[in-house]
Order: sequence, then structure tokens, then C-alpha cells
Amino acid sequence: MPALAASALFLAAGCSSEPAASPAPGHSRGADTSGPAAAGADRPAAAVVAAPEPAATSTAVARAGVAGGKARKTSMKVRSYDSRTRRAVISTPDKGGSGGKVTSSPSPTGGSPERPHRAAVGDVIASAPVPDAPDGLLAKVTRVIAESDEGTEVQTAPTTLDALLGDDDAEGSVPVDPASFDVDRLLPDVKVSWAKTGNVHAGPEGARVPLGSLRIDVGARLGTAAGAPAEASASVSGFVQVAPEVDFSYGGGAAGSGPGAAYLGVSGDWTSKWALKGRAAASADPVRVPFAKLHADPVLQVGPIPVVVNLDLTCYFQIAADGTVTVDVEQDLKGDFKAGGTFGTAKGWTPVDESHMTSSPVRTSVTAAGRVKASLGAEATVGLYGTVGVTADLAPYLRAEAEGAFGGNSAAASGGSAGSVAKAGAGSGGSWSVHGGVDLTGTLRVQLSVFGTPVLQRSIPLGALHREWTLAEGRA
Repeated sequence: MPALAASALFLAAGCSSEPAASPAPGHSRGADTSGPAAAGADRPAAAVVAAPEPAATSTAVARAGVAGGKARKTSMKVRSYDSRTRRAVISTPDKGGSGGKVTSSPSPTGGSPERPHRAAVGDVIASAPVPDAPDGLLAKVTRVIAESDEGTEVQTAPTTLDALLGDDDAEGSVPVDPASFDVDRLLPDVKVSWAKTGNVHAGPEGARVPLGSLRIDVGARLGTAAGAPAEASASVSGFVQVAPEVDFSYGGGAAGSGPGAAYLGVSGDWTSKWALKGRAAASADPVRVPFAKLHADPVLQVGPIPVVVNLDLTCYFQIAADGTVTVDVEQDLKGDFKAGGTFGTAKGWTPVDESHMTSSPVRTSVTAAGRVKASLGAEATVGLYGTVGVTADLAPYLRAEAEGAFGGNSAAASGGSAGSVAKAGAGSGGSWSVHGGVDLTGTLRVQLSVFGTPVLQRSIPLGALHREWTLAEGRA
């Protein structure tokens, strides 16, 4: 079930796999093959790092008319926000304790927080998640409505990151804390485990999870085909383990023209093992069953600016079968992935999709003629400040089929990582095969214009990817 690894994100279009657990061709996930290099190659890019705790205290502002026009860390906070009207109350701590009654000029340098100052028309504010804006807030003040002890009530409008980043360059990858994911378990037998520094661990007793990794175990009974014997009861089970990272880069362009380059994506390493057993019920159309929803809002610190990335992932399994074949198959998968969208002035937004996996069968058994395909997939989205940028639906799968005559009810063909054998009743003459693979669909969304790039005229489909490899095969 490498579904979770697709977390956002998962555009594994470059997927390569071998039937045995031999190493994949040389590949370094740290090497950036997507080309999201900053526009100013002759100047160093600012490091993108995880926001310091508590991230909720982080706010930056760019103020019109201030020398340099650069974004600065500020003591102003988003006290409340109404997403319907886009009205916000911005407070500033001061000696009297009132919201916004002390004013002074901001520091001409970007290294220190500005002194207390009321929100003003033209301010561009970036805020880490707060209760009324759980996805973070990136907005421009268009009107000051009123002052009160709570702060300055203002009308805001959407804006873009280039209003804060300007001609600066920034690039980096930040691990996502596995403990930061909110998990909604949709089936009873879903278990979540993670481990982080300080000997902090969550999950089932005895579950071994490397530091920084998130693991999801799932087990579910499936409907059995009509007339199937009791021993052909169907089930799907397995686990996936992933250490996700958020990748972000921005390359400043000419003044007022937006960025010259940008990139948003997710990468990571995964390990998984999953199995399909029994005779699944017949279905004309594949049946999809979600089993877990996950959400995280990691905050990246780009200089003084909190950049909020929204990760959403829905894990599911999907079964398509003719109701006649009984299987007992399991495989191990290991690999890495990189997925997202990259912008350049020459080509605009284009997808980035890269993955390398190795696969080995743990056991393969096919009884009787028929076909079955089981996917353990993920529908993932990656966005900024509550706007969806990239969506992907990755469905790693196991597929088994048998053709011809398998004489006798106990006839079977089986194989494994150490080789394969076939056995069948007298007079049989059938062929069988078991395959692993991955299907992928996805879209680059208009909302990636949050970087300040030209608005897409339409969403860009990533196309359909199909990769498959043979786990075992033979004749009976």
C-alpha cells in the first residue's frame, strides 16, 4: 500500500520497478531534476526551513511606501477572520493592552520585528494558521473599517506571494512532522504510527517506525463472490511507511513582473507491504472504499515570511474482479518519489513527477481461471494558504489473471520470490500471472497563481500514467 507515500502527493510518473528486489538505477532524491532553480543564478537563495515553534506566533507584513518594500516580521496578529466577507481584525500588542492605537514607523531593516503599528491600506500580510484561518492567511488590506480595543478591523482581498518575496530567491525542502497530521479513520481496522526525536512514539504496541516516518496499517474484509466456498473469503491488508518532505522554491523576476521561477511539491521515501487474499465479489465497475483521511499544514519559514502549505490525503482501496478467481498474493515495495509543479517564464507551469521503486513478491497463488485487480491508492492535494495547487490520484495495484483449464477444485499455480512452481489436476492446461503496477491521474490547478505567476487559462491535466511489472507467472 504505497498509497500514503503518494501524499500530495504522488505524481509517480517516472516510476520504474523490477520484479526482484534488485536496486533501482542510481538515483539521489536530493538532486533536483525538476529545474525549479531560482531566477537569479548569480545570487544565493535564502534557505527554506521549518518554522520555529510556536508557528502560530509567526506573521509578516510588506508595507506600501516603506523604503525597500521588503517583508518584515511583525508583532501584528490576525485576531479574527471571516472567510466569507474577507474581513479581519488585526491586533498589535502595546503597553496599554489595546489593539491598534500605537503607531510608529517600521524598521528599515528586515532583521527585527517592526514596532507596534496599526494595519493600514496596502499592507500585505502573511500569517501562520490561526483559529479563524486554519490554512494560514495571505491577504492585502484594502480598507480600514474601524478601531477598537480588539484591534483594527480591515477589509482584505486575495494577493500573491510575489508581493512579499519580490525579487528574492528561496529554495529548500522541509520534513513534515508525522505528529502534525490530523487523521480521520474511516474503517475500524486502521492504525496510525509515527516516531520522532526525544523517544516520542505513537501507534500499536511493538510497531517499529523510523524517526520522522508515518505508518498506516489497514485490514478490511471484502465481499465474496456468490457461490464461493467459505475458504475463499476475501480480504485486503497491509501497511505503508513514509517520511514526507515539502519542497518549495521561488526565483524573483523583474520588478512588478512576478517570479521568474517557482516550484511546489512533495517528496519522500516509502516502504510498504500489502496483500490480497480470497475470491472478491464480481463488479462491473471498480468499487472504491476510502479508509483514512489525513491533513497537515506545515509552515515553512522563508526569511521572515511564514509560507503555509496544505497537505490533504485520502487513502482508499479499490477492487475490480470477475468473481471467479481465488488469489493469495503479497508484495514488498520500496522507493522514493517527487511530485509537484514547476514554473518557468518560457514554458509556464509544467508537472514534475519522479519515482523509483523496487518490488519483490512475497507470495503468489492463483486458483481457477479469472481476473482480479486490487488498488490501494491515494488522492492527494498540495496547496498554499488554503488554495489547491496540485492534485494527484495514485493507485498502486496488484493484478492477477488465469486462463485456460485448471482441472479440479484444488488446482493451483503458485510462485514466489525464490522462483515459481505450478501444480494442477490431470488434464489441465492453463496459464497464470501476477503483476504489480501503478496508475496515475492528476491536475495542475489554476490556484498555483498564488505565486504571482500568470493565471492559467485552464487546469492542466497531468495525463494518465500506467506502469506494470510481473511478479510471477507460469503454466499449470
